Amino acid sequence: MLRDEDRIFTNLYGFESFGLEAAKKRGDWDNTRALIEKGRDWIINEVKESGLRGRGGAGFSTGLKWSFMPKQSDRPHYLVVNADEGEPGTCKDRDLMRYDPHKLVEGCLLGSFAIGAHACYIYIRGEFYDEASNLQKAIDEAYEAGLIGKNACGSGWDFDLYLHRGAGAYICGEETALIESLEGKKGQPRNKPPFPAQAGLYSCPTTVNNVESIAVVPTILRRGAGWFAGIGRPKNTGTKVFCISGHVNRPCNVEEAMGIPLKELIEKHAGGVRGGWDNLLTVIPGGSSVPVLPKETCDTILMDFDSLREVRSGLGTAAVIVMDRSTDIVKAIARLSKFYMHESCGQCTPCREGTGWMWRVMERMVRGRARVDEIDMLFEVTKQIEGHTICALGDAAAWPIQGLIRHFRPEMERRILEYRKMAAE
Repeated sequence: MLRDEDRIFTNLYGFESFGLEAAKKRGDWDNTRALIEKGRDWIINEVKESGLRGRGGAGFSTGLKWSFMPKQSDRPHYLVVNADEGEPGTCKDRDLMRYDPHKLVEGCLLGSFAIGAHACYIYIRGEFYDEASNLQKAIDEAYEAGLIGKNACGSGWDFDLYLHRGAGAYICGEETALIESLEGKKGQPRNKPPFPAQAGLYSCPTTVNNVESIAVVPTILRRGAGWFAGIGRPKNTGTKVFCISGHVNRPCNVEEAMGIPLKELIEKHAGGVRGGWDNLLTVIPGGSSVPVLPKETCDTILMDFDSLREVRSGLGTAAVIVMDRSTDIVKAIARLSKFYMHESCGQCTPCREGTGWMWRVMERMVRGRARVDEIDMLFEVTKQIEGHTICALGDAAAWPIQGLIRHFRPEMERRILEYRKMAAE
């Protein structure tokens, strides 16, 4: 359980102003110059030592990612912040930008300095109108106060921050598709290598990080890597903003310690499952792209990267989607299949053709208009798509179906047999 004094996002619910003066009272922009004067290597090492792993889904070490940027280059360096939050069930970055934008702005300055970037772009989802408005006001306030711009915070480092509004495509949440869109091209993922650290935005060294990953950096540097590393479990450290939605009594965003038991998270912060814990059917623990967990796993599972990977799911964006026994689980997964079909960029054949094929089969599975052996064929096709595309959208489309078949195959078979029985009559 996270202590109140360890919370980073103290205005997560917007009870106070998002403006500069209120942000300073909450500890933002507190002697930022001193942090910059400690140097690039110190900042990168502190973030490494803290154990911070990317909060956008992949869970890769943030400090290690920064260290991949070249020390010297004849080309400019860029930091790009991924604020395209389009994963169904996920709305954490939205509230961070709406209510605590100065944490992100200060994090952009410190992160950019660490990787040698004089410019940073925040790519925000087009539908986030209020969030973009508040974030732009925070950027303007920081410029006016001399916190960013020429000689940022009096440190001698010049830094410019730009807000770029996307057009709402889910695929632009993938880092290379985001870079393509930022350059004014169609949002389609690039082949890697080269990785963005070698050739990213405008073919220059670039690092792409999630909003939450960047927003926690100033607090880590102020309180020390040891403080952050002391929260949670080894290799799964720090605080995390969890989104809890679905069949709970109080859907919410909440900042908690990594490794909190899923049952405690739901019962303590979301008022429990509608109809009580025994009414729980399944939970998607990390946004719609990760496999579902059955109730017996939910009873004891810890909410961190490694624990969830051990049960063949994932923390993802930590968006907890709760489904009680009233849920038509086959129909729910079929609806997610339609989303991934719609959002596929169409560049890779397994994803372009496979997402549509899986959705059509899932629609038949909902009604039971299938053969039992088609369940195995569907699983086999998900394996043909998974890992065979340029980006992870193919995996994201395959994993929910794999989780369904793994844990709810008897329900799929029951529908098929029931439909066959009705047809015979």
